[in-house]
Amino acid sequence: MRFVIVVDMQRDFVAVDGALPVPGAEAIVAPVDAWLAGLRAGEVAGVLFTADTHVPAVYALSEEAKQFPPHCEVGTPGWALVVDPGAVDPAIPCYRLEKGVFDMWAEPGLALERIGTEDATDRDAFFAALRASGVEEVEMVGVAADYCVRWAVEGLIARGFRVTVPAALTRGIARPIDAVAAEEWAGCAVTVTGAA
Repeated sequence: MRFVIVVDMQRDFVAVDGALPVPGAEAIVAPVDAWLAGLRAGEVAGVLFTADTHVPAVYALSEEAKQFPPHCEVGTPGWALVVDPGAVDPAIPCYRLEKGVFDMWAEPGLALERIGTEDATDRDAFFAALRASGVEEVEMVGVAADYCVRWAVEGLIARGFRVTVPAALTRGIARPIDAVAAEEWAGCAVTVTGAA
Protein backbone atom coordinates (compact mmCIF):
# COMPACT_ATOMS: atom_id res chain seq x y z
CA MET A 1 0.00 0.00 0.00
CA ARG A 2 1.31 3.44 -0.89
CA PHE A 3 0.21 7.07 -0.69
CA VAL A 4 0.33 9.46 -3.65
CA ILE A 5 1.11 13.19 -3.70
CA VAL A 6 0.45 15.42 -6.73
CA VAL A 7 2.49 18.59 -6.20
CA ASP A 8 1.23 22.00 -7.34
CA MET A 9 -0.24 21.05 -10.73
CA GLN A 10 -1.80 24.51 -11.00
CA ARG A 11 -2.34 26.68 -14.05
CA ASP A 12 0.22 29.36 -13.07
CA PHE A 13 2.96 26.71 -12.91
CA VAL A 14 1.82 24.54 -15.82
CA ALA A 15 0.37 26.72 -18.60
CA VAL A 16 2.93 28.38 -20.88
CA ASP A 17 1.13 31.68 -20.29
CA GLY A 18 0.90 31.13 -16.52
CA ALA A 19 2.50 33.54 -14.06
CA LEU A 20 5.41 31.21 -13.24
CA PRO A 21 5.51 28.42 -15.85
CA VAL A 22 7.73 25.39 -15.34
CA PRO A 23 9.34 24.41 -18.68
CA GLY A 24 7.63 21.39 -20.22
CA ALA A 25 4.94 21.14 -17.55
CA GLU A 26 2.02 21.33 -20.00
CA ALA A 27 3.25 18.09 -21.55
CA ILE A 28 2.66 16.10 -18.36
CA VAL A 29 -0.97 17.12 -17.69
CA ALA A 30 -2.61 14.38 -19.78
CA PRO A 31 -0.12 11.70 -18.64
CA VAL A 32 -0.70 12.62 -14.97
CA ASP A 33 -4.48 12.43 -15.43
CA ALA A 34 -4.12 9.04 -17.13
CA TRP A 35 -1.80 7.84 -14.35
CA LEU A 36 -4.27 8.99 -11.69
CA ALA A 37 -7.08 7.14 -13.47
CA GLY A 38 -4.98 3.97 -13.32
CA LEU A 39 -4.48 4.00 -9.54
CA ARG A 40 -6.11 1.03 -7.78
CA ALA A 41 -7.92 1.20 -4.42
CA GLY A 42 -6.26 -1.94 -3.10
CA GLU A 43 -2.81 -0.43 -3.71
CA VAL A 44 -3.24 3.27 -2.85
CA ALA A 45 -4.23 4.59 0.59
CA GLY A 46 -5.03 8.08 -0.70
CA VAL A 47 -4.06 10.90 -3.05
CA LEU A 48 -3.05 14.37 -1.89
CA PHE A 49 -3.17 17.37 -4.22
CA THR A 50 -1.07 20.29 -2.94
CA ALA A 51 -1.87 23.84 -4.00
CA ASP A 52 0.41 26.84 -3.71
CA THR A 53 -1.98 29.45 -2.31
CA HIS A 54 -1.23 33.16 -2.02
CA VAL A 55 -3.04 36.29 -0.88
CA PRO A 56 -1.57 39.32 -2.70
CA ALA A 57 -1.09 41.56 0.37
CA VAL A 58 0.69 38.77 2.28
CA TYR A 59 2.73 37.55 -0.68
CA ALA A 60 4.07 41.04 -1.42
CA LEU A 61 5.85 41.05 1.96
CA SER A 62 7.22 37.50 1.71
CA GLU A 63 10.75 36.28 1.00
CA GLU A 64 9.38 34.40 -2.01
CA ALA A 65 8.24 37.68 -3.58
CA LYS A 66 11.87 38.80 -3.77
CA GLN A 67 12.59 35.93 -6.17
CA PHE A 68 9.33 35.18 -7.99
CA PRO A 69 6.46 37.27 -9.44
CA PRO A 70 2.96 36.99 -7.94
CA HIS A 71 1.40 33.61 -8.72
CA CYS A 72 -1.31 31.18 -7.57
CA GLU A 73 -3.39 33.96 -6.02
CA VAL A 74 -6.34 32.38 -4.25
CA GLY A 75 -9.50 32.32 -6.35
CA THR A 76 -7.82 33.24 -9.65
CA PRO A 77 -7.64 30.99 -12.73
CA GLY A 78 -3.90 30.59 -12.13
CA TRP A 79 -4.58 29.01 -8.73
CA ALA A 80 -6.77 26.24 -10.17
CA LEU A 81 -5.57 22.67 -10.60
CA VAL A 82 -5.07 21.57 -14.21
CA VAL A 83 -5.32 17.87 -13.32
CA ASP A 84 -8.59 16.29 -12.27
CA PRO A 85 -9.03 14.73 -8.82
CA GLY A 86 -12.19 13.22 -10.31
CA ALA A 87 -9.97 10.97 -12.44
CA VAL A 88 -9.08 9.03 -9.29
CA ASP A 89 -11.11 5.92 -8.45
CA PRO A 90 -13.84 7.11 -6.03
CA ALA A 91 -12.84 4.31 -3.65
CA ILE A 92 -9.52 6.12 -3.05
CA PRO A 93 -9.80 9.11 -0.69
CA CYS A 94 -8.48 12.37 -2.15
CA TYR A 95 -7.18 15.32 -0.13
CA ARG A 96 -6.12 18.91 -0.75
CA LEU A 97 -3.43 20.86 1.08
CA GLU A 98 -3.23 24.62 0.53
CA LYS A 99 0.14 26.12 1.44
CA GLY A 100 1.44 29.67 1.46
CA VAL A 101 5.08 28.77 0.71
CA PHE A 102 6.76 26.32 -1.65
CA ASP A 103 7.63 23.81 1.09
CA MET A 104 4.50 21.90 2.17
CA TRP A 105 6.12 21.16 5.56
CA ALA A 106 7.31 24.67 6.48
CA GLU A 107 4.14 26.27 7.85
CA PRO A 108 2.80 25.07 11.21
CA GLY A 109 -0.84 24.11 11.62
CA LEU A 110 -1.78 23.30 8.03
CA ALA A 111 -4.58 20.79 7.46
CA LEU A 112 -5.42 18.26 4.77
CA GLU A 113 -9.01 18.64 3.62
CA ARG A 114 -10.71 15.54 2.28
CA ILE A 115 -12.12 16.50 -1.12
CA GLY A 116 -15.90 16.34 -1.26
CA THR A 117 -16.34 16.47 2.51
CA GLU A 118 -16.00 18.92 5.39
CA ASP A 119 -13.33 16.73 7.02
CA ALA A 120 -9.92 18.23 7.77
CA THR A 121 -6.93 16.69 9.54
CA ASP A 122 -3.77 18.33 10.85
CA ARG A 123 -0.99 17.68 8.31
CA ASP A 124 1.54 16.33 10.78
CA ALA A 125 -1.01 14.14 12.55
CA PHE A 126 -2.22 12.82 9.19
CA PHE A 127 1.23 11.70 8.05
CA ALA A 128 2.09 10.28 11.47
CA ALA A 129 -1.10 8.21 11.38
CA LEU A 130 -0.40 7.14 7.80
CA ARG A 131 3.07 5.91 8.77
CA ALA A 132 1.70 4.20 11.91
CA SER A 133 -0.88 2.38 9.79
CA GLY A 134 1.93 0.66 7.89
CA VAL A 135 2.10 2.87 4.80
CA GLU A 136 5.83 3.25 4.15
CA GLU A 137 5.95 4.39 0.52
CA VAL A 138 4.87 7.64 -1.11
CA GLU A 139 4.81 8.16 -4.87
CA MET A 140 5.08 11.78 -5.99
CA VAL A 141 4.46 13.61 -9.26
CA GLY A 142 4.16 17.27 -10.22
CA VAL A 143 6.16 20.51 -10.30
CA ALA A 144 8.66 21.87 -9.77
CA ALA A 145 11.22 19.09 -9.31
CA ASP A 146 13.85 21.44 -7.92
CA TYR A 147 11.55 23.44 -5.63
CA CYS A 148 8.22 22.16 -4.26
CA VAL A 149 8.76 18.50 -5.18
CA ARG A 150 12.26 18.57 -3.69
CA TRP A 151 11.11 19.92 -0.32
CA ALA A 152 8.08 17.64 -0.21
CA VAL A 153 10.36 14.64 -0.73
CA GLU A 154 12.80 15.81 1.95
CA GLY A 155 9.95 16.16 4.45
CA LEU A 156 8.78 12.64 3.70
CA ILE A 157 12.28 11.22 4.13
CA ALA A 158 12.53 12.97 7.49
CA ARG A 159 9.26 11.27 8.51
CA GLY A 160 10.48 7.79 7.64
CA PHE A 161 8.85 7.26 4.24
CA ARG A 162 10.41 5.77 1.12
CA VAL A 163 9.71 7.95 -1.92
CA THR A 164 9.35 7.10 -5.59
CA VAL A 165 9.20 9.81 -8.26
CA PRO A 166 8.34 8.87 -11.87
CA ALA A 167 10.62 11.13 -13.92
CA ALA A 168 8.11 11.33 -16.79
CA LEU A 169 5.48 12.88 -14.50
CA THR A 170 7.51 15.74 -13.06
CA ARG A 171 9.30 18.78 -14.45
CA GLY A 172 11.87 21.14 -12.96
CA ILE A 173 12.72 24.80 -13.42
CA ALA A 174 16.52 24.52 -13.63
CA ARG A 175 17.10 20.84 -12.78
CA PRO A 176 15.19 17.67 -13.70
CA ILE A 177 14.26 15.25 -10.95
CA ASP A 178 17.13 12.83 -11.65
CA ALA A 179 19.65 15.66 -11.18
CA VAL A 180 17.92 16.73 -7.96
CA ALA A 181 18.04 13.15 -6.70
CA ALA A 182 21.73 12.76 -7.51
CA GLU A 183 22.69 16.08 -5.94
CA GLU A 184 20.38 16.19 -2.91
CA TRP A 185 19.34 12.66 -1.95
CA ALA A 186 22.36 10.41 -2.41
CA GLY A 187 21.99 7.52 0.02
CA CYS A 188 18.39 8.42 0.88
CA ALA A 189 15.30 6.24 0.42
CA VAL A 190 14.33 7.89 -2.88
CA THR A 191 13.90 6.17 -6.24
CA VAL A 192 13.49 8.04 -9.51
CA THR A 193 11.91 5.77 -12.09
CA GLY A 194 12.25 6.15 -15.85
CA ALA A 195 15.14 8.62 -15.58
CA ALA A 196 17.62 8.83 -18.47
